[in-house]
Amino acid sequence: MEISRSPYQGQSSGTQTGSAVAPIIALVDDDRNILASVQMTLEAEGFTVHTYTDGESALQGIITRPVSLAVLDIKMPRMDGMELLQRLRARSNLPVIFLTSKDEELDQLMGLRLGADDYITKPFSQRLLIERIRALLRRQDASRAEASGSTSVGAAIVRGKLSLDETRHQCLWDGKDIPLTVTEFLLVKALAMRSGMVKSRDQLIDAAYGDNIYVDDRTIDSHIKRVRKKFRQVDDTFNQIETLYGIGYRYRDE
Repeated sequence: MEISRSPYQGQSSGTQTGSAVAPIIALVDDDRNILASVQMTLEAEGFTVHTYTDGESALQGIITRPVSLAVLDIKMPRMDGMELLQRLRARSNLPVIFLTSKDEELDQLMGLRLGADDYITKPFSQRLLIERIRALLRRQDASRAEASGSTSVGAAIVRGKLSLDETRHQCLWDGKDIPLTVTEFLLVKALAMRSGMVKSRDQLIDAAYGDNIYVDDRTIDSHIKRVRKKFRQVDDTFNQIETLYGIGYRYRDE
């Protein structure tokens, strides 16, 4: 059930604040106290917020009125956060942050494997949530911005069958589209830009999350596994992303 409505919710791409477009956040949690509190905080920071108390109404709401980013609780009635994430990923690469309980490590790992970009454990600081949202939106904007410097194909990075176009947030393998989330795209870019060079997990964390966000090594491992799976869905011989145990990862030229 959707329980609140911003006066701007009829717009699908954002709201105008002066000349800037305010990002729209979908906030999904069956705890109405959390919804009300976080919604008030986000709106005070300039976001437009759509709130939902269950996964089913959230899915329909996000489909009919697209948002910039979604914050999902896991345990909810009428479709939990895991199923909601799967259904969203079948349709789009919408940036997603999971809310998990403090000791639910399995939920955190499962969420990342299903394609969540980040997670925050409850109880959480609303200031931390705001910073994570802003960081993820910045990463999304950066991944779509025109690459600085010139190459033979403009903003594209080409490594054999791999082509990454930042202006379109598009990843192709042998001409076939690979739908990557913001985090996945930035990880592939970090590896492909220096093919043959080893990137430690810490370096990949910095490339995908920035200096001010902490995630552990297993987060990167989960994202890399999902990236490989996506490439192998179009080419079962794909093995360009290599693991160097105890060291990190590298992109191997063909």
